Parts: sequence; C-alpha cells; structure tokens
Amino acid sequence: MISPADEAAVAAQLGREPRAVHEVGHRCPCGNPDVVTTEPRLPNGTPFPTTFYLTCPRAASRIGTLEGTGVMKQMQDRLAEDEELAAAYAAAHERYLAARAELAAEVGQEVPEIEGISAGGMPDRVKCLHVLAGQALVQGPGVNPLGDEVLELLGPWWEAGPCVDR
Repeated sequence: MISPADEAAVAAQLGREPRAVHEVGHRCPCGNPDVVTTEPRLPNGTPFPTTFYLTCPRAASRIGTLEGTGVMKQMQDRLAEDEELAAAYAAAHERYLAARAELAAEVGQEVPEIEGISAGGMPDRVKCLHVLAGQALVQGPGVNPLGDEVLELLGPWWEAGPCVDR
C-alpha cells in the first residue's frame, strides 16, 4: 500500500493523480518515490503492462534526452550481435513477467491479455528506456543489463535535491 504522502509526491511528479499504484517500488536518495509498482489492471479494467513505472520527472527527462541521442538503436544493435547480452535481456524479461504475475496473484487480478508481454520492448527490442531503468531500480543491479546501463548514463539525477516537495 502507498502512503498518502507518497501518493501526493507521485501525483506532483506526474502532474496528475496516479492510477493503480500498489506500492513504492524504489525510493530516490532524496527520499521521494522514483518508481512505483503498478497493478496489472487500471481501475477501469484496462490491462497495464508497465509494472515498474518511473515517476521522477528529472530522471524521466534525462532518459528522454538519452532516447533522443540514439542510445536505443545502439542497444538494439548490440542485442542482435551479443548472444550473452541477449540472453541476459531475455532473463530480465522473465523476471519482469514473474514480478507482475506475483503482484497479479496478490491483488487478485488475472490479465490474460498481456500474458507473456513485459514492457520496454523486452525480450527482443529496446523500445523504452524508462521501463528498463525502472526495472533496474526496483529489482536491483544485474537483473536488466540495459537498465543498468541506462542508470549509469543518467548519473545522479537527485543531486539538485527533491524533484517535488513532500
């Protein structure tokens, strides 16, 4: 469950009320949530595959800049050439699916519409660096190699202090 203070911080980060938030998945060093874990269905019943949702606007902005520099294409090309990287990325996909299945069971939500579909383009493509970074933050280093790379490229986005007041 998410506390009212964290829910208010996430709303301020997103500029809207958050939907289907289950809990804070990761906390920024500044103390605010930076990733929330979302339920596999939105309140209106729509399937929602993005289990680890990056909420920090500073991190999201930096990631958007990275996406604009061609990093995703470079990562995609490496997936095609590096079997070890491709295998690790496929394993990250499976870990993502397992986390969503565990959450779905916990909250009593079956979501057959998105079964086998993770997020971010996994397991074969690189489509959204925000998702990869979110997974790396929540599930830790070594789970998603490309998510780890994104976090390394971002640098310490929190150094300027909290992105929103708590």
